[in-house]
Amino acid sequence: MNIFLAIAALAVSVFTASGFYKAGSFKSKATKDTLLGAGMGWVEKTPMGLVRLIAWLEILGAIGVVVAPIGAYLTGLAWSQWVGVAAGAGLALTMVVAFLMHAARGEAKYTWKANLGLFAAAAVATVLQSVVVLPLF
Repeated sequence: MNIFLAIAALAVSVFTASGFYKAGSFKSKATKDTLLGAGMGWVEKTPMGLVRLIAWLEILGAIGVVVAPIGAYLTGLAWSQWVGVAAGAGLALTMVVAFLMHAARGEAKYTWKANLGLFAAAAVATVLQSVVVLPLF
C-alpha cells in the first residue's frame, strides 16, 4: 500500500468529516427558528424529525469516514475500511440530494458553492479510500 495515498485519504477524510460534523451538529441542536435565521429556509416546511435525521446521518457519516479506516489500520480488519468508503459515498449522495432540493426551491444560486465543496470533499475522500482499500483484497 502506498503510504502517501493512505495519508492523503486520511487528511481528506478528516477535512470532510469536519465539515459534515459541524453541519450535522448545528442541525441536531438548533431550534427551527435558529435554523431559519441561519438561512436554512428548507426547514420551514420540513418536519423537525426529518431535519434531525439528516443531522444525525451527517454526524454518523462524518464519524464513519474517519474512524473506519483508522480502525482498520489499528485492528487489521480490512473489511472495516469499506465502512469508510460507504460513509464517504453516503455523504456525497447527501450533497447531491441537498443540491437537488435547493434547486427545486430556487436556492441553488445561493447554496451551490457549499454543496459543491462538501460534495467534492466527500467524493475525493471516497475515491482515495477506495484506492487505498482495493490493494488489500
